[in-house]
Amino acid sequence: MSLAVAAPARHPLAGRVGLVAAVVVVLGEMIWLVAGLPGAALVSDLGAMAVSSWAAVLCIGAARRHPHALRRFWSLLAATMMLAALGRTVWTVERLGGIDLPHTPLVGGLFTAGIVTGTAALLCSRAGPRSLIGQARTLLDGVIVGLALIPIGWLLVFRDVADADLADPLRTFGLLYPMFDLMQLTILVAVAGPGRPMWRSLTVIGAGLAIRAGADTVYVSLVAHGSYAPGHPVDVCWPLSYLLVGLATRYPPPACGDGEEDVESPLPPWWRVALPYLPVGGAIVAVMLSRRPTGQTPHLVFVGMMALLGVLALRQGLAANENLRLVGRLRRLAYSDQLTGLPNRLTFIRRLRRALRAGGPVAVVLLDLDGFKQVNDRFGHAAGDRLLTTTAERMRDAVGPDGMIARLGGDEFAVLVAGDRPVSPERLAVRLLAALEPLPGEEDLGVHPSASIGIAEYGPQHTSHTDLLRDADIAMYAAKASGKSAYRTCTAELRESAVGRAELIADLRRAVDEGQLLMEFQPIVDLATGTVRSAEALVRWRHPRLGVLTPARFLPLAEETGLILGIDRWVIHEACRAAATWREHAPEVTVAVNIAAAHLCRPDLIATVTGAMGAAGLPPRALTLELTESALIEGSEAVLDRLAQLRDLGVRIAIDDFGTGYSSLSYLHRIPATELKIDRSFVSRLDAGDARAYATVEMVNRLAGAFDLAVVAEGVETGAQHAAVTAIGCRQGQGWRYGRPTALSDLLPTLVPVDAAR
Repeated sequence: MSLAVAAPARHPLAGRVGLVAAVVVVLGEMIWLVAGLPGAALVSDLGAMAVSSWAAVLCIGAARRHPHALRRFWSLLAATMMLAALGRTVWTVERLGGIDLPHTPLVGGLFTAGIVTGTAALLCSRAGPRSLIGQARTLLDGVIVGLALIPIGWLLVFRDVADADLADPLRTFGLLYPMFDLMQLTILVAVAGPGRPMWRSLTVIGAGLAIRAGADTVYVSLVAHGSYAPGHPVDVCWPLSYLLVGLATRYPPPACGDGEEDVESPLPPWWRVALPYLPVGGAIVAVMLSRRPTGQTPHLVFVGMMALLGVLALRQGLAANENLRLVGRLRRLAYSDQLTGLPNRLTFIRRLRRALRAGGPVAVVLLDLDGFKQVNDRFGHAAGDRLLTTTAERMRDAVGPDGMIARLGGDEFAVLVAGDRPVSPERLAVRLLAALEPLPGEEDLGVHPSASIGIAEYGPQHTSHTDLLRDADIAMYAAKASGKSAYRTCTAELRESAVGRAELIADLRRAVDEGQLLMEFQPIVDLATGTVRSAEALVRWRHPRLGVLTPARFLPLAEETGLILGIDRWVIHEACRAAATWREHAPEVTVAVNIAAAHLCRPDLIATVTGAMGAAGLPPRALTLELTESALIEGSEAVLDRLAQLRDLGVRIAIDDFGTGYSSLSYLHRIPATELKIDRSFVSRLDAGDARAYATVEMVNRLAGAFDLAVVAEGVETGAQHAAVTAIGCRQGQGWRYGRPTALSDLLPTLVPVDAAR
C-alpha cells in the first residue's frame, strides 16, 4: 500500500507533463476533425496510436507500484492498450496501402485480442469474482447482454441494409464491436462490488467504455449505410477512451483490511441480478419486428438468437449448479455446529425422534461444562471457543461408534445412545468424565472446567422426546448440585422434585400480583426492661394449594429466579405501613426488614426505601434494614456507598446472623452498621453450658461495644438462654421466649412491658 502512494511522487512533473500532452493530443485531434482540415484520417490514426501507447506505459507503471492483487489487472489493461496501439498501427499501414476500411484478419485479430485481455482485466479486478465459476457466470452475463443487442441493432441500424452488404464475414464481424463494448460494460457493473464504495479507477474506465460503445455504435451505423470515411469526427472518441484509461492509473488502489475476504459479501441489488436478462425482452420484441414480409428472419438475427439461447442455457446450467451447491451448504449450516463440526440440536432431535419411532432402548446423555463462563470472562471468548473445540474432539474420541454426539448450544453437549448398545449410558458417562480430565499443565492454566452429566432412559413415563430431554436436564442439574464433575441418572424422585419446584416457581410469579403474600412480625425485646421495642417483619406465602409456606420454602427460589426483588419491595412497603400504625400506640417502636443480596446491587434501592417511608409517613430512624454478613462482604464499593447514604438519612443497618459468615473485622470498619444480631446457632448452645458458645457470645458483645453497635441475641427460646444473654450484657433479644411471629393485630397488645423473668 505504501508503494502505491510513494511511487507516483518520484516523477510527479513527468506524470503531469504526459497527461497534459495526452489531453492536448485529444483536443487537437478533435479540433482538426471537426474543422475538416486536410489529412484528418492520418491525424486520427496518429492520435489514437499516441494516446493508447501513453496509456499502456501508465498501466505498466501502475502494475509495478500497486499491490500484488492488482498487478494482473493493470498488466492486462496494459496489454489491451498495447494491442489497441498495434492494431491501429496495422490499420493505418493497410489503409495507406490502398484499403479504404481495412477489416483484415490481422486487424480483426488484434482488436479481438484486445477485447479478450480487457475483459480478463475486468474479471481480475479486486472486486471481481474469485472462483472460476463466478468468473464464468459474470462473463456469460456480459455475453447475454451483448448477444441481445444483435436483433436490437438490426432493427435500429441494419434493417434497411441489403444482405449483400453483410456478406463479407470480416466486415460483418467488425459490425459486432458495439456488442463487445456492451458486454464489457455489463461485466464492469457486475464486478463493481455491491454494497461497497466504487473504486474511482473502475468508474473512469467505465466512462471510457461507455464512450467507446457510443463511438462503435455510430461507426457501425455509418459503415452499414456506406457514409463513413476515415477522419470522421467520431474517430476522436477512441483516443478519448484511451485517455480515460490512462487517467484511471492515477487513483490509489482501493483501501481494504487484511481480513476483507472474511467479511460476508452483501447481497447485490435486484437490478444487478436482473441486468443480463433485461435486454433479452427487448431482443425478443426486436426479432418479431425484424421479420420480413415473407416471414423469414434475417440470417444475422437468427444466428444471434441461436447463440443467445445457447448462452442462456449455459448460464442457467451454472445457476442450477450454484443452487445445488448452495443447498448443500445450507444443509450443512442447518444441521451441523459451525464451531465444533458436530451435529447441532436440530440434527440431534431429528435422530432422537427417529430412534423413538424405531423402537428399542433409547437413552440420552446430557453434558454441561462446569465453570465455562469463568473461562470466557477470564481469558476471552476466543479461548472459550478453543476449549469447546478441544472438548468436542475428546468427547468424539471417548464416545466412538457407541453413540451420536451433538452440541446443543453454548457449553451443552448430548449423546444419543440407541439400538443395540455395547455399553450402558452410565459406562459411557464414566468414559466421558475420564476423557475430560485435565491433561498435565491444563489444571494450572485454569482453562479446563469439569463437566456434569445427566442420563435419562426412555420409558413408559415419557410421551415424547421432550420429556426425555427434560429428564436428562433434571439429572444433569442434580449432578451439578451434588458437587459437579459427576453423573446422575434421572429417577422418579428427582423428576417429582424438579416438577414440583418448577410448579412452585410458576406459582410464585403470581403470588405478589394476586395478594397471596402476608406479613408476620416477631417482637424484639429490651432485655433490661422487658418491653417490646421493635419487631422483625417476616414474609409468609399463603399458597392456594399448599397452605401457608415459610420463607425457607420459597425465598431461595425467589432469589434464584430474580423474583426476590418484587417480594422485597412489597415487604418494605408493608413493613413501613405497619410500623406507622404501631407508632400510634408506642411512638418509639421500630421495624426491621430483611434485604436480599440481589437488592443491594440495585441502584434504585435508596429510592425504594425512601419512597416506602414517605408513603407511610415513617421517620427513617424507625426502620432497620437487616443484611446478611456474606452479602455485605461480597458487595462492591457501590453497595457500601448506598448503605452509607441510607445511614446518613437515619435508617439503621443491622448485620444479621453475625458469626456464621466471613466475620472479617476489617469490614466492620467499612460497613455503616448500627447493630449486630448474634446467630441462633450460638445462643442455642448456651442451654447446655457450652463454655465456647458462652465465650463467643460474650466476645461478640464486647466487640460490638467497641464499635458502638447494639446487640440482638437471636433464637432465645428458654429461660436459661435468656438468663445467659442477659448476664453477658446483650441489650436486646429475639426468639420464641418472647413471642412467635404473629399478625399485626396480635402484636399490638404486646406493646407493654413483658415479664422477662417468666
